[in-house]
Amino acid sequence: MIMHPFQAVATAHGATVLRVCRALVGPVDAEDAWSETFLAALRAYPDLPPGSNVEAWLVTIAQRKAIDILRRRTRDPVPIASDEFPDAPSPFGIPGRGDTHAELWSALGKLTMIQRQAVVWHHLIGLPYAEVAEKIGNSPAAARRAGSDGIAALRHTLTTDPAILDQVARDTAKGVAR
Repeated sequence: MIMHPFQAVATAHGATVLRVCRALVGPVDAEDAWSETFLAALRAYPDLPPGSNVEAWLVTIAQRKAIDILRRRTRDPVPIASDEFPDAPSPFGIPGRGDTHAELWSALGKLTMIQRQAVVWHHLIGLPYAEVAEKIGNSPAAARRAGSDGIAALRHTLTTDPAILDQVARDTAKGVAR
């Protein structure tokens, strides 16, 4: 198989990796995860065996970078000027800023990591559960169950506007999920 220049790889798979990062760490940290993913991939790309599934390889790196960010998030202090406290805490760290899918990002953040990964890889990326199971490190049946439980939890959480899942699916198909 012919190895493509890394710029072509980044162009071809950048949107997919960004969607995975947004789903795993939320919209605030997604660009950092995306950047860290492609920096790590750039270093390792020359050693990638010919015939490898580049998209799956990049998604695996993105998952690991997302886990690093989630772990780092629990250790980092949140700086707030004492005279400028927000009226209400924002789940995204940006008081007053809206997101068209803020309710969905919040609901995704409440899923377990396994459920979140299964939902993202199967429903957002479109991988079959057999491949999802390999990435998560469990059986296809367990991956299917995690995906099913994740979607059920999202539907339960998003009962105020169940059409949001349909809108996200349409946006994702168009490549504009935010």
